[in-house]
Amino acid sequence: MPPLESADERLQQAMKLVLLATLPGVLALFWFYGWGVLINLTLAGVSALAFEAAVLRLRKRALKPTLSDGSALVSATLLALALPPYCPWWLTISAAAFAMLLGKHLYGGVGSNPFNPAMLGFALVMVTFPQQMTHWPASHGMDLWGGVQQVFGAGQDPDAWVRATALDSLRINKSLTMDELFAANPAFGQFGGHGVEWVNLAFLAGGAFLLQRRVFSWHAPVGMLASLFIISLLCWNGSGSDSHGSPLFHLLTGASMLGAFFIVTEPVSGAKSPGARLLFGAGVGLLTYLIRTWGGYPDGVAFAVLLMNLCVPALERLVAARQELRAP
Repeated sequence: MPPLESADERLQQAMKLVLLATLPGVLALFWFYGWGVLINLTLAGVSALAFEAAVLRLRKRALKPTLSDGSALVSATLLALALPPYCPWWLTISAAAFAMLLGKHLYGGVGSNPFNPAMLGFALVMVTFPQQMTHWPASHGMDLWGGVQQVFGAGQDPDAWVRATALDSLRINKSLTMDELFAANPAFGQFGGHGVEWVNLAFLAGGAFLLQRRVFSWHAPVGMLASLFIISLLCWNGSGSDSHGSPLFHLLTGASMLGAFFIVTEPVSGAKSPGARLLFGAGVGLLTYLIRTWGGYPDGVAFAVLLMNLCVPALERLVAARQELRAP
């Protein structure tokens, strides 16, 4: 009989699998946006580990057990993948600081955080530095040296190489039909955002791998994607100029698949029971659509997750109460 794994060993193994599962999405992002993606990942990873080590020193905790569990690196990776490629270096470091200090260690460290650290870091830099958070590259990106120059402030004016995303273009559209947007606007691809549709499919593949390895259950991802599909189907009016986009568009644009398989499945800040996980994911999908369509931000995954983090205790009580009523 093989020896039983400890909780720390299970956590470390799960974090390794999550990092491995992000690889298809990382490669897709690199293909479409270039070296800025890897620069973001490096800056966020190093910063997150440095901030975590500093806090552990201040708290007089051992460094190796916490730094080696992989949780900080996973949070940094998910944060970096959500940030615009070639965003300023200080923005990435600030987001990592918010994620580690305010999202994780303010509440006692791993296992105690009520909010998803990566999404808290993302949301705080979104509301604090909204202009820098809209600088998404319009092309396949830059070479390595050009990317480094851009990130550290020595490159060209961002207005020369950025463009509005598909979600941004749809949100401000007043006159063009969906067919005209897809035909004329370079931000749109075949089904969703140009390039982003393939990035979402890559994260879907990574999520399927994690499901197959039973790193998490299907409840939260299915709840989010089903909810996003149903609400976008109910509110879809075809190709009119007032259309909010088809269900396929919403599933394959923005951070939909990253959110469904790598964000709402975070075990600490998310729901614990299967029923509550399903409701948690459904709430994230619904709020994501509402924020995308009528809110002030083009993609609402981060804010939707944080709002639903607040609802986790109520969801758990609701599910427990229903189970008690059904009990003989």
